[in-house]
Amino acid sequence: MISREPTIERLAIAKSLLLTPFGLDETHLTRALAEIKAHKVDEADLYFQYTRSEGWSLEEGIVKTGSFSIDQGVGVRAVSGEKTAFAYSDDISEASLLDAARTVRAISVASKSAKVKTPAVKVSRSRTLYKDLDPIATLDSASKVALLGKVEKLARAKDPRVAQVMAGLASEYDVVMVARADGTLAADVRPLVRLSVTVIAEQKGRREVGSAGGGGRFGLAYFDDACIEKYVNEAVKAALTNLESRPAPAGEMTVVLGPGWPGILLHEAIGHGLEGDFNRKGSSAFSGKIGQRVAAKGVTVLDDGTIADRRGSLNVDDEGNTSQRNVLIEDGILKGYIQDAMNARLMGVAPTGNGRRESYAHIPMPRMTNTYMLGGDKAPEEIVASIKKGLYATNFGGGQVDITSGKFVFSASEAYWVENGKILYPVKGATLVGSGPECLKRVTMIGNDMKLDSGVGTCGKEGQSVPVGVGQPTLRIDGLTVGGTA
Repeated sequence: MISREPTIERLAIAKSLLLTPFGLDETHLTRALAEIKAHKVDEADLYFQYTRSEGWSLEEGIVKTGSFSIDQGVGVRAVSGEKTAFAYSDDISEASLLDAARTVRAISVASKSAKVKTPAVKVSRSRTLYKDLDPIATLDSASKVALLGKVEKLARAKDPRVAQVMAGLASEYDVVMVARADGTLAADVRPLVRLSVTVIAEQKGRREVGSAGGGGRFGLAYFDDACIEKYVNEAVKAALTNLESRPAPAGEMTVVLGPGWPGILLHEAIGHGLEGDFNRKGSSAFSGKIGQRVAAKGVTVLDDGTIADRRGSLNVDDEGNTSQRNVLIEDGILKGYIQDAMNARLMGVAPTGNGRRESYAHIPMPRMTNTYMLGGDKAPEEIVASIKKGLYATNFGGGQVDITSGKFVFSASEAYWVENGKILYPVKGATLVGSGPECLKRVTMIGNDMKLDSGVGTCGKEGQSVPVGVGQPTLRIDGLTVGGTA
């Protein structure tokens, strides 16, 4: 058997799902794009998508719900200057394509050119970061139900205080194809799975919750017995720890953030502020600061869409550009922003492979992929031991940020009070309040234990959600405000 080059193979899969069943081929795409280019536009593209999703959930000892859905459609976009015209349809046909093309081209005036040139088709260069597999088919239904049952049994066996167990298993097979007005043709086949575990523990009338889970761009075989036990242990530990928690102190203090998922604070408080659209409009706290010091020495922040099998990784972005490893802050100096095609063009820079959209029914915008801070040279134990009086936060729940000011509010779901370098007891109700840019300047110790999250992140922006990854080493931040309940 002769195998095809991966980029060509992905294009073949995309065409078989998104063009051939509807009597379409590349000539129809070229014709639709030519309709748009009959008017003067800076950019135009067609975005085809086929998504098959499945979900199972367990509660009260039984698998209560199971869902399966298929969605497909095409989005048609034209860009002129800063203006975007967009139309989409779940009817993939030549008529729908041409109707949408004529609609979006109205954004600009008719071209004076008598003849529209048809560029040669060029296949976009892409990476191979994950397999072209359908994760839904990697485990049969009975095995999926049994997997969730195993989670329930394991969690209840850990401790008699475990009162309730909830678990969810999700799989998605996503195939996309992009055709651009410059002749570029790109495709990606994106598997995605996630297992989530939530435990409620009860003691003397008090109930507390703990959660864990993970996933990525691979099949369901990833969730083997060792993986399941790891998630269950983490969820049970978090719930039991919170049963012993005391009200969190409030005030300005030293805060140490644990590695991995606490990088969500970095994602929200700093990452969004480095997205190109906010900086082009001058509305970010980081606008106009390329080449300036925006963080303490030793702080290096990257957005990297090229890490194999990661939840936030992409072979190509949703505009057909190859994903990249982008250094945003290097040793405290701001080096660049995250860009999609439109904002990159308007700012006079190259796209960074960060044009992302939730689906064919949405326009692309600059979005993060896997955003993380590189490690330093301090042992995590040394960092915790350096706290005279302060907070050690190892897990976070929800939070929000004001892009313009950089101010954020985050709730710690697992945190500990530390005095004289000793962890004394867990605390509840700790809320971190601060400014992203100021927070970066107050980093005084960076651990050598950089870790990525387990694969659970979803980022929301302007009503669109996309899968992302975060990560960081253990960090000490001085003078951070903690809102507590004590």
